[in-house]
Amino acid sequence: MSPFIAELIGTMLLILLGDGVVANVLLNDTKGNNSGWIVITTAWGLAVFVGITVAGPYSGAHLNPAVTIGLAIAGKFAWASVLPYIAAQMIGACIGAFLVWLMYYDHFQRTNDPGFVLACFCTGPAVRNYVSNIASEIIGSFVLIFVVFYVTKGEIIPTKTPIGLGSVGAVPVAFLVWVIGLSLGGTTGYAINPARDLGPRIMHAILPVKSKGSSDWAYSWIPILGPIIGAAIAAFLYMHLN
Repeated sequence: MSPFIAELIGTMLLILLGDGVVANVLLNDTKGNNSGWIVITTAWGLAVFVGITVAGPYSGAHLNPAVTIGLAIAGKFAWASVLPYIAAQMIGACIGAFLVWLMYYDHFQRTNDPGFVLACFCTGPAVRNYVSNIASEIIGSFVLIFVVFYVTKGEIIPTKTPIGLGSVGAVPVAFLVWVIGLSLGGTTGYAINPARDLGPRIMHAILPVKSKGSSDWAYSWIPILGPIIGAAIAAFLYMHLN
């Protein structure tokens, strides 16, 4: 498997399982309807585990443009590979969102709340204040990237060997995403990943969904720019501390 395909498949699985749990909790008449924030944050952490386990041995499993850019800023990843990785992540995110739509099609048809429908694809603020919203994404993404640097020692590179102790090596990052969701996710839904938000938001805009409403493009720059700024701050601090 090439690094490009690994990033595509890993990100696809991340979004399929991550947006999938949101659909399961929010859409009408699902088995998991109204099961709550703990279910959502737990599944997102496990989705990260799945994506890293599959993609890690072949691409390093960035699965996130903020991770890719942060590593490049820190001199741990070639700038020439940044755009191909981001392209793979975006394509994978779009495919994952499409599969969620396909999986939960009947339940999208039974759901009349446009906000719930949009949340199954992308993030949105609990309180719309762009200054505090972007600050939330910067802080959450900073925590993600800064801790990932220490978990991996900045060596998130393609390799043919298993991650750490095999798939168990993906557990620390899964726990990290879980605690970010539990602790910092209540403000904006913790995108902390531009591809995770932008790819599914594009799919929301183009897929036929009942009660779809707006794709909220006015907000879409927050989960793109915030994670990149947070990643840059994390990379610069890591470089100065090590």
